[in-house]
Amino acid sequence: MVYHKSTVQLYTGNGKGKTTASIGAALRAVGHGKRVVIIQFMKGRMYGELYAAEKIDGLSIEQYGRDEFVNPEKPDPVDIELAKRGWARVEELVEKGEADLLILDEINVAVAFGLLTVECVLDLIDRRPEGMELILTGRYAPGELIDRADTVTEMKEIKHHYQKGIESRKGIEY
Repeated sequence: MVYHKSTVQLYTGNGKGKTTASIGAALRAVGHGKRVVIIQFMKGRMYGELYAAEKIDGLSIEQYGRDEFVNPEKPDPVDIELAKRGWARVEELVEKGEADLLILDEINVAVAFGLLTVECVLDLIDRRPEGMELILTGRYAPGELIDRADTVTEMKEIKHHYQKGIESRKGIEY
């Protein structure tokens, strides 16, 4: 078996659990003294993980989005601007090597909706410092990112409680 200091993991698919899986990886890394930064694209509401991160040394979560859905056919200019701000922060983290684990939450959706380009993500994968683990999450992962990632997990929806009319619940879905 070959040991590598870092890999690229990608969590995609239409099922529930992509962000949750990445947060589990974040907790594991923090437990071993690693610095973890989660950049959430297209999210701007108080999810429970934000409250938890405030209490955990070594874990930082930053949001670059609004509390509204992004129109995939015609994103609002503010959504594009927020994604660009988030990407600028990602560039800063990579340039300064300020994270051992960098999670780009909903990056696949941001790319699919045209807020960012797949080329910038591919370039980041190539330029990240040695030892910086990278996790990419979100539906609609482009083939180029699937091909480049070392580990790809697809969350497949079999059924969902939304189909029964059960809405998002505080502390469970957000």
